[in-house]
Amino acid sequence: MPLPKTQKSGIDTSGKSDLIPDPLRDNFMYAVLETGSKQYRVAAGDKLEVERLEVEAGKPFTFDRVLLVNNGGKLAVGAPTVAGATVTADVVEHIRGEKKLTFKMKRRKGYHKTIGHRQELTVVKITAINA
Repeated sequence: MPLPKTQKSGIDTSGKSDLIPDPLRDNFMYAVLETGSKQYRVAAGDKLEVERLEVEAGKPFTFDRVLLVNNGGKLAVGAPTVAGATVTADVVEHIRGEKKLTFKMKRRKGYHKTIGHRQELTVVKITAINA
C-alpha cells in the first residue's frame, strides 16, 4: 500500500508522541542540582545515588546548590545558583558502589598490580522542590 504524499516514511516526524510523555515539554516541575561535583536532574519522587552525605539514614537533607528550576514551563536559570531554591530529600540508606578495578603493569619488568576501589554512596529520595 503506498504512503500518502505528505508522509514519505512510516516514521512520525512531528516530534510529538502521545505514548511517551516528554517532561521537558509538559508542565512538569524539575530541578538540576549539584552535589559531589556532579549534576543531577531530579523531580519529586526520584531516587538517586549521590556521593556520601554526612547525614543519618531516615533524616531529611536539603540541597542548596540548585542550578536550574523548571516550574510548569517557567525556567529559572541560576548564575551560578537559583536564589532561594532548595531541593528537599530523605536519606534512604548508605551503600557502597560496585568495585572498580585498575590494573597496572610494566612490560618485561615483572611488575603488575591490581587496585580496587568502591565508592561510598548515599541513596536519597527527592520529596520536594522549593523555588
